[in-house]
Amino acid sequence: MERLRRASPKCSLRFRGRLQVSAVVSCRDRLCKEAHIYANPSCPSLNITAKYGCGICAVTPLNPISNNSCKLSQLTTDLLSLYGTDGRNPYLISRLAFGLPFVVSCAPSSLLRSFPKNVYGVAAFSWSGLALPRQLSFTNVADKFALCLPGSTSAHGVAFLGDGPFYFTPSPNLDLRTILSYTPLIRKSSKSLGYYIKINRISIEGKQIDLPLLIESKSVKLSTVVPYTTLRSDVYKPLVTAFSKATKSIPRVNAVKPFSLCLKASAIRSVRAGFRVPNIDIETQGKKVWTISGDNSMKLTGNGAACFAFIDGGSEMKDAIVIGTFQMENNFLFFDLQNKKLGFSSSLLVRGTPCSSFNFTEIAIN
Repeated sequence: MERLRRASPKCSLRFRGRLQVSAVVSCRDRLCKEAHIYANPSCPSLNITAKYGCGICAVTPLNPISNNSCKLSQLTTDLLSLYGTDGRNPYLISRLAFGLPFVVSCAPSSLLRSFPKNVYGVAAFSWSGLALPRQLSFTNVADKFALCLPGSTSAHGVAFLGDGPFYFTPSPNLDLRTILSYTPLIRKSSKSLGYYIKINRISIEGKQIDLPLLIESKSVKLSTVVPYTTLRSDVYKPLVTAFSKATKSIPRVNAVKPFSLCLKASAIRSVRAGFRVPNIDIETQGKKVWTISGDNSMKLTGNGAACFAFIDGGSEMKDAIVIGTFQMENNFLFFDLQNKKLGFSSSLLVRGTPCSSFNFTEIAIN
């Protein structure tokens, strides 16, 4: 069976949610019932049968970038084009040349206005049965996907559906699966859409940070919507304090919002894996360590400042720690929903293999 790579139209990825973006789906269809399991209470009511009958399935496509704004729409099916890959290059799957049928929901143009340039919809990569990977029936593709986010908006990242192999151009003989560490992937409940992992401790330069007692048994959320890792105040304060002590010899500059600690960029000159600052080690369940190096801990903000790219989320955060996209950049993440585990690489830059280095040159497969 083929490994599949997502192709055009361009989409943003969202871990928590249904597939957001033609045959009409009725309200009696099992797909409609699946879509309604995760109704968002802040969205318009889905109880419109009295007005429109049961010929349609009402849904509320949501824009996760613009304060989770949503509009009333209907569930349909449409054809989406996907490319196969041998792990090194993409290729057109001839038997799927016209696309595969997927359950989608149309969204009014007003809902898309805040999207980045050339992004036309949202593809969910969540636990939902209507998420993009889970709609595929191929045995080695469904319930497994990999994500590699680029380090800049001008570079290309890549998402794979399936179990690999995965080869990037700078290391043509290195299957990235061989460098992954694994930790259990947690689903909080049968209605939970988000991905969580558990951590044992966080350390800087080998010194364990004194976190609130209960946080060590709490789960940590992964988010492709939150731009920077955000922590509840009682977790953020000991983290930033420990990092500040570990970098006390480095000159400070004025903080740049939304960050609270900024260093003189020229004093921590950029190296292959980012800025020369102490690593942050997150020990996950199973004692595997996810290392956050300078490239994922410091954000160059201009005017000679490089800021500690973690955010104080206040004391009322539902999840104590939410790992954001900046800390995922140039990290290879493999989500194995079938076996409920997450594979992670830590920064690929130490190997000279950024996420933008997958070879997108299309090849012919007979």
